[in-house]
Formats: sequence, C-alpha cells, structure tokens
Amino acid sequence: MKVLTEETLRLELKNRLPKSYVINSNILITPSARQFLRDKNIELIIKDVVKEDKKEDSSKKKDEDKKLKVNFRKIVPRYVSYYSGGVLENKPEHMTQIHGNKLVFKDDPRIIFRGKLDSLQSKIMEVQTLIASKNITKLIDELDEVLNYTREILKAEVLEEELSIEKLIGLSEEQLREMSHHPKKHFGIDHILPNFQMGDVLIYLNSLRSSVREVEIAAIKAFRRDFEINRIDIVRALNRLSSCIYIMMCKYNAGLYK
Repeated sequence: MKVLTEETLRLELKNRLPKSYVINSNILITPSARQFLRDKNIELIIKDVVKEDKKEDSSKKKDEDKKLKVNFRKIVPRYVSYYSGGVLENKPEHMTQIHGNKLVFKDDPRIIFRGKLDSLQSKIMEVQTLIASKNITKLIDELDEVLNYTREILKAEVLEEELSIEKLIGLSEEQLREMSHHPKKHFGIDHILPNFQMGDVLIYLNSLRSSVREVEIAAIKAFRRDFEINRIDIVRALNRLSSCIYIMMCKYNAGLYK
C-alpha cells in the first residue's frame, strides 16, 4: 500500500494551492499530511474504484463486459489525532481514545496512568480475596471503599471532571495526613518497619500501599507540565490514598479490626 506523507505533498505542490487534492482509496495518508492540507485549506477527496457490470444490447453479444466506475467522495473523519489534529477514518491498532474521538499512542503517559489505576483496582480485589478467609469484615469493607475511591479517580480523569471526595474511610484529608504521620499518638504504636515476619495481612496491605505510590508517580508523569501539575486534585487524592492504606496497616497492627 502506498503512503502519502507531508513531505511528499510539500514537494508536489510547492507553491501551488489547489482547491482540492484527489487520492485513490488504496493510498494511506498520514495524519501530518492531512493536517498540511487542512492548514492550506485544500479539500481532500478520496477516489473509490469499484467494478460495475455493463450489459450489451441484446442485438449484440450477450456476454457482459466490466468497466471501472469512478466515485468521488469527501472524507468523513471518525477520529482525530490528539497531537496534530489530523483526521483518520479508522483507528490504528497502536492508538487508543484519550477523550471522545481523539486518539493518542497507547504508550501516552495518560494511558499508562489509566493502566496503573486499573492494575491497582485488581490489586485491591486480590488483597480482599486473600484476607476474606480471616473474617476481618471491617477491613474488607474499608477496602471496598478504597476500590470505589480509585474508580472515582479514573472517572474524573477520563471525563475531565474535578475530583471532589471529602472523606475516605470516614476521615478527611487532614485527618488522613495527621494519623499517618503520628501513629503513636492515634493508635498507640510506632511506625511500621516492613519485614517478612509481620504477617501476611500487613504484607498484603504494604504491597497495596506500594502500588498506590507507583500510580501516584505515573500521575505526576502524565499531568506535569514543566513545573506545574494540571491535575493536582488527582495527585493529592492518590497521596491521601497512600496515607489511608498505611493507616489501615496501623489499625490492624494495633488490633483495631478485631
């Protein structure tokens, strides 16, 4: 299949600015080439070549001959490149939708962030399954709240909405920060130094806390623009989520789930 690139167009058109540019339907045009035509106000027309049967007069031979019929149609864009604004009729396998019909590469930092959030949700459910046999109902319920919290983060990012969740496991942002920094004051225990002897439940929760940290880093990479963060609400929510998981560890270690 032939490919029409922006460089090819520039060489072909040079100083010419035609009203339209016609290509065959079997030619692949790159997003940058489409954008070049749009910038120059040149209409892109796709030429389809299809076969049509033509019957001869009955007084002549009855065999059918085939001829080529040329149809002209305007391109109907279904997708738009988030990077260049170029239009595409079909979604390439290496791209996915970021918002609406806007496409980005699958390794775009925002797509990586969404994937990390998805993995975090899977991790939460795994931890719930692992501790279900221990009959720690309150902890499982709080993990359910954490799971819904991560879903709200994902929803806010995809829909480009402000994230507004006032409390998590009954605690405000200020309380989450305060309790996670001062476990001795609130739970009567020292800070937890993770080790393999602390028991499976604490190991599960600590692994979950580490996963939250990874998602937080992915969020910063996705939303950082120079020295500013576009979605500081999401980054802050993830930071508080990490504090929440640590508080759950402290509560378990202090015997507060019994």
